[in-house]
Amino acid sequence: MAATGAGAAAAAPSRLVQYVVVRADLVRQLSWPLGAVITQACHAATAAVHLHYCDPDTQRYLEDLDHMHKVVLGAPDEASLCSLSASLTQAGVAHKLWVEQPENIPTCLALKPCPKEAVQPLLRKLQLFK
Repeated sequence: MAATGAGAAAAAPSRLVQYVVVRADLVRQLSWPLGAVITQACHAATAAVHLHYCDPDTQRYLEDLDHMHKVVLGAPDEASLCSLSASLTQAGVAHKLWVEQPENIPTCLALKPCPKEAVQPLLRKLQLFK
């Protein structure tokens, strides 16, 4: 017989999400092509998964490729992106700050896949990237 009610919800594993945070000013103020900005996000997401490949949450995230869940948020500028990276580091949240080379420009960051509720408080001030 299947479990029902709150007990079933508590027993179910949390949905894993990979958050990607992209600098909004790259498009709006610095006139980067949208494709270049998307490429930065792809680099960061791939790097975060690679760096944390053996992590149990990452492995669980990769088990069902057709149902991966990503949320792309926007940071206003370089200072806010770097500040977020420092806050994530201080909180022990694994992530990859992507710094485009050879220009040495921080463009975005990606968290390793993790339960939404574990990191949402650190990201709550950010809006979806537009």
